[in-house]
Amino acid sequence: MTDAAPRLYFRQLLAGRDIATNDPIARQMVNFVYLIGDRETGEAVAIDPAYDPAGILDVLAADGMRLTGVLATHHHQDHVGGSMMGFEIAGVHELLELAQVPVHVQADEAPLVQKVTHLTDADLVRHHSGDIVMVGDIPIELVHTPGHTPGSQCFMLDGALVSGDTLFLEGCGRTDLPGGDPVALYHSLTHTLAKVPDDSIVFPGHLYSAAAAASMGDTRRVNFVFRPRNEQEWLTMFGAG
Repeated sequence: MTDAAPRLYFRQLLAGRDIATNDPIARQMVNFVYLIGDRETGEAVAIDPAYDPAGILDVLAADGMRLTGVLATHHHQDHVGGSMMGFEIAGVHELLELAQVPVHVQADEAPLVQKVTHLTDADLVRHHSGDIVMVGDIPIELVHTPGHTPGSQCFMLDGALVSGDTLFLEGCGRTDLPGGDPVALYHSLTHTLAKVPDDSIVFPGHLYSAAAAASMGDTRRVNFVFRPRNEQEWLTMFGAG
């Protein structure tokens, strides 16, 4: 974060540690939940609020903030809730029972989000890449980054990129699950996210590295996913070439 926006409210919560502390699946999956808001208006959104909806609302209340929306990076159950490997993960469906707010999704991902969460059309706000969601006076840009799933999206704001499962500090999201596309992910990482400045801080969807966040410049320098020099080398690395 830069010091240019002192009114920016930003919390990175680790499921299994900061919320859902007694949930063994949360501790195993090590998902991050993000809270972003405007301290002056008290409005905040939750990104990928899985595992502990009530605990997320408790964190916001303790900080003097109120939930006004949800942003979903993609439809996988460890990010939005639903049934996964025989386990039921609480997520946006349960959150909306506690606070009726809009759920912002990438248009291509909307049917998949509905399938796993059982939300209605009226619950979702469909977006395209480049759309801006305002939280008070804080703008969040929605960036479509397909590859891990067809409608995966990242969120850009002042000095930060919340990257979901598109980009980790070490590695990137899988492309061997239904809807995965290694070519699309290559272009998302090397073309779409090329506009992210080196000094922006990357906040990933999981704690898959020693650090919880790092600059985009450092991530580009050390993350092996940026080593291939072209699409064919990338596909060879992923066993798809």
